[in-house]
Amino acid sequence: MNKKIAIIGGGNLGSAIAEGLIQSGFVQPGHILITKRNIKTLARLEEKGVLVSNDNTEAVKFADLVILAIKPFQVDDVLNSLQLLFDENRHVLVSVVTGVSISQIHQALNKKISTVRAMPNTAIAIQQSMTCISARDVSSQQLEYVQDLFNQLGKVVVIEEKLMNAATVLAACGTAYALRYVRANIQGGIEIGFDAATANLIAAQTVKGAVELLLQKHTHPEQEIDKVTTPQGCTIAGLNEMEHQGFSSSLIKGVIASYDKISADS
Repeated sequence: MNKKIAIIGGGNLGSAIAEGLIQSGFVQPGHILITKRNIKTLARLEEKGVLVSNDNTEAVKFADLVILAIKPFQVDDVLNSLQLLFDENRHVLVSVVTGVSISQIHQALNKKISTVRAMPNTAIAIQQSMTCISARDVSSQQLEYVQDLFNQLGKVVVIEEKLMNAATVLAACGTAYALRYVRANIQGGIEIGFDAATANLIAAQTVKGAVELLLQKHTHPEQEIDKVTTPQGCTIAGLNEMEHQGFSSSLIKGVIASYDKISADS
């Protein structure tokens, strides 16, 4: 891959994307330029060969693909200042900005650049993100390249843009939901006799193993649950008590509450 990539916004997410692309070998470090006002915080990336700059203009001129990784309130000002530099025949713009639609991006640029909207989650820092993407005015080759890029950073699914709020809840907020379950499991483990560090390890690895069963075997959770719920056993006793206490219901209500909130704010 010889495309040059600019990441406008060298915060946690932008830096994690750069790190992941380098570690995967998807692109040479010298083909990535990342911007931030305080470039001193990008020293580690610069040591690895990534180009750093505090000039967004330089980034757009450098790149074939521009990843926008800034705060939502910054989008209009940043894109307005760069609109004359975007070339409809050259550039692909990928936005990882929460809650900003492709229509808003085109309006700020005053042109219809090939645009992909992507919603990764924080596991992108270890190349294990679940990234949902939607696109407009892109060729099949451009979309395939963006999919390949995010496949270096985890797994990718292409969705309709109208589902982006739902994707934010299920994939991004979902990380917090899963970790809250792990935390509760650790607390239970301590109460039945484990020290905190051991309970942490057991709970985390157990969840990781359970998830890998689904991803690798393509099974439904209930199929795997059935394998460990023996008649009159301790697993079914625990599961039934959780359900009596509203475990599944409270989780579903939490997902819907998050969705209602993000929809109201959009």
